[in-house]
Amino acid sequence: MINLGNPLTIAQQEALARLMEGITPEQTAWIGGYMAGFAASQQARSLHNSASPALVATPEGLDSVAIAQSEEKPEITVLFGSQTGNAEKLARAMLSRLIVNGFSGHVEGMGNYKAAQLKRDRHLLVVVSTYGEGDPPDNALGFHEFLFSKKAPQLEGTHFSVLALGDSSYEHFCKTGHDIDERLVELGASRLLPCVECDVDYEEAAEAWMDGVLASLKPTHKPQTDSVLKTESVLVKAYSKKNPYPARLLTNQALTGRGSSKDVRHIELSIADSGLTYEPGDSLGVVANNWPQRVAELIEPLGFNSHANVPSATGGETSLEQALLKDYEITTLTRPFLEKYAKLAESTELAHLLKEDNKAQLREYLVGREIIDVVREYPVPGLAASQFVSLLRKLQPRQYSIASSYKANPDEVHLTVAVVRYESHGLVRQGVASTFLAERVEEDGLVPVFVEDNPNFRLPQNPDTPIIMVGPGTGVAPFRAFMEERETIGAKGKNWLIFGDRNFNTDFLYQREWLEHRNNGLLTRLDVAFSRDTDEKVYVQHRLMENSREVYSWLQEGAHFYVCGDAQRMAADVHDALIQVVAKESGQPHESAIETIKALQANKRYQRDIY
Repeated sequence: MINLGNPLTIAQQEALARLMEGITPEQTAWIGGYMAGFAASQQARSLHNSASPALVATPEGLDSVAIAQSEEKPEITVLFGSQTGNAEKLARAMLSRLIVNGFSGHVEGMGNYKAAQLKRDRHLLVVVSTYGEGDPPDNALGFHEFLFSKKAPQLEGTHFSVLALGDSSYEHFCKTGHDIDERLVELGASRLLPCVECDVDYEEAAEAWMDGVLASLKPTHKPQTDSVLKTESVLVKAYSKKNPYPARLLTNQALTGRGSSKDVRHIELSIADSGLTYEPGDSLGVVANNWPQRVAELIEPLGFNSHANVPSATGGETSLEQALLKDYEITTLTRPFLEKYAKLAESTELAHLLKEDNKAQLREYLVGREIIDVVREYPVPGLAASQFVSLLRKLQPRQYSIASSYKANPDEVHLTVAVVRYESHGLVRQGVASTFLAERVEEDGLVPVFVEDNPNFRLPQNPDTPIIMVGPGTGVAPFRAFMEERETIGAKGKNWLIFGDRNFNTDFLYQREWLEHRNNGLLTRLDVAFSRDTDEKVYVQHRLMENSREVYSWLQEGAHFYVCGDAQRMAADVHDALIQVVAKESGQPHESAIETIKALQANKRYQRDIY
């Protein structure tokens, strides 16, 4: 008999209980309003779907303002293209805002979006990231290709807006978002408001876009609640980017051997009693401080008083030294910084570098340089400390793929960290978070952290499904989590790891663990490529090609294929190798093999966590 008093399943009750842990009264009030709006939206959609076309059709020629004056609210599609999950999170936050404000809508990933639906959707909100050299996310490739093909429909009568996510330290900042925005206009669609760019510090810009969208739709009745959802997910976490958990450092162990050209550490942090949970494939945000030596070296050529009051990135004022240590990005050079600094410095050289036809020269200039190099080479007399910090981006947390399974280590989270140190242009350089973790946090010291979900990098739901994992260097981190998870739950699926690094004797990360997994049968197959142990360099993509028959056989059995690591070279080389494997072993033409790989991506059987 169904219990009408509590229609939730046991799993749903447990999920609800986890959600409500640590929820504040204000958050409870908001969730109540959200659920009321969501129920009303579901009822409206049900009536909408069951009504005759004559009753639900939008009168021809209505614009967004006129639509708001009708009794029917428009059905709005929030479409996302996401590599790491940020775009998806913002898309769901946008939907929540819509529902709370009385609109009906739904969220869809670009990978699942049907081509025919584009013609039917009259209100389309697009949230899409750009990664690498202006590329769309993996789950957006099919939609992106269709949109720019001859098959794309004319979209007169469609109203849309695009929120573009990116990183201004890359040359093609927010390119995918701008491309989609311009293409939709070419196809006849009308902008609700112009494309909005979001840098790595995206919250304020994303919130402004959401406000703009709601204003353009002009709801005619009062929202379900007076609370306003900000840019975070509806499922509010007790610990987040703005409120990280102080995790205690338990272990800082060198993984690379003596004589290695690299320094890679295994880091273990305690999250006992934090309430934090994670899934294999998720990442950990580390809120690190800048290198104190670099802070002092930056203040010196600027001639500032380190105790001068300047705006804090979190509000109020703080000393210049503390602001540069904790609040602002002081290393990575971006085009927006250079553009603003060039005007202050009245530098013809910088202005020349920033011209559109000098992109190659600008790329060459940026290699190995930081903000300190610019201020030393192009001083600005009379520059105020507060004016200087206004040119800087907020210091962003650094993301690390989690190298442990929560089921196996419920009180801990593990990371695999390559410590970044090098010299260029006469200065020693350091990675912000990697040296913070490896050198500046003492044993039992505290590391501010939060969990970032990555729904686009997940183990198969069926534990009996075979998997192939390609993870050179620290890209092996999530696969350590995969193996711990599969061992803990007793998964029967076959597991194949292809690992690569420089030297066998010094750089075989987690060697003992992989060999134990192979000996006990958890790891079905292990292939390695050490590029500097032989005269001819061998990489992971070569191992794929050498074992093409077996790789294709596993794929034919339904295996999921995973890649983690460097986006610029390795991921592209592995992608090309996978296409060649499919073409060779199936006998398909190269173009058909490409389509096969796209289908694997669309079905989430080919997933990448690349950076």
